[in-house]
Amino acid sequence: MSDITWEEPFCAEGNNCFRIGTDPDGNAYIAVSGQEDRYLTDSREALRALIREIKAGRADHLL
Repeated sequence: MSDITWEEPFCAEGNNCFRIGTDPDGNAYIAVSGQEDRYLTDSREALRALIREIKAGRADHLL
């Protein structure tokens, strides 16, 4: 999907890097950096919750 605007990758030490994106309709996307063609999409709030868990070190194994 070419309408997704991806943010810079977030990389935690020793973990996969991931990217967050949004489209003009307000949908949110998350993908492992370098694999943006294989993304998950959900509401922005659901992805924010996932990102908070990843940054806290509790959910990095999900990616």
